[in-house]
Amino acid sequence: MATAYYTHPACRAHDMGAGHPECPQRLDAIADHLIATGLDIALEHREAPQAAESDLALAHESLYVANLRGFMQQVEETGQRRALDPDTVAGPGTWTAALHAAGAAVAATDAVLGGEVENAFCAIRPPGHHATRREAMGFCFFNNVAVAARHALDVRGLERVAIVDFDVHHGNGTEDIIAGDDRVLMVSFFQHPLYPNSGTQPLGDNMVNLPVPPYTKGAEIRDLIEQHWLPRLEAFRPQMVFISAGFDAHREDDLGQLGLVEADYAWITRRVKEVAQRHADGRIVSCLEGGYALSALARSVASHLRVLAGVAG
Repeated sequence: MATAYYTHPACRAHDMGAGHPECPQRLDAIADHLIATGLDIALEHREAPQAAESDLALAHESLYVANLRGFMQQVEETGQRRALDPDTVAGPGTWTAALHAAGAAVAATDAVLGGEVENAFCAIRPPGHHATRREAMGFCFFNNVAVAARHALDVRGLERVAIVDFDVHHGNGTEDIIAGDDRVLMVSFFQHPLYPNSGTQPLGDNMVNLPVPPYTKGAEIRDLIEQHWLPRLEAFRPQMVFISAGFDAHREDDLGQLGLVEADYAWITRRVKEVAQRHADGRIVSCLEGGYALSALARSVASHLRVLAGVAG
């Protein structure tokens, strides 16, 4: 079966201002590289719908969603950007982009569970894994992966799902939402110390948090995954796997100081895919999180997608 590639032009309309690393050009770099390498023809391209507010309520408090909607309406009416925190800025296109980003994750989940495709990648922005139940932060407004995981559980009736987060930053928002939910196992590594300076003490027993120091390289990360992630994933036997796919742990990315390269992302994806094939009929939904060095981001996403799609690279 095919690998679906979900995106939407609205995700490029979210613009936090000149010089902001989480920029529309991230999606352009990925798309251009996929075309240049011919990998785009191996993917089934799908347009992401908007999430409904009932989807968002699976992971976020209703009051938060309502307040954010009101805030975004003011931004759209004035046409002027407004900051929610020093890193997270809303512009006139942000609300629609955020709805399409979360909607991509939900639609991809339905497509994979429906047997239309084996797995899916969502080339979306804004990213999501820092968004908590009641707070936007760290470039994130809605937690796309958490919304999709809860959709798989609460709407589609799965009993166990795993979330794999390999962004350089700790996915504090995802942890806030799913900590203590025994239906979810979250495994992650992240640089520490680094924003948001959390994760060293997991909030629940359903977490495998691997904080690593600056300048850790791919070989060390692979060893940690073998020792800590994989035994827990095997014992958990997830019926579906969600990936918060951040590529800012790449050695060329200035927002962190880790030393991964494309081959490391391919290796991680391969190991996760093997778990999914053993326990989840291969069902994976991967959502773009970080990655700000445009060339490294594009190359790393391509390595990730080649493994998902089973294309030799």
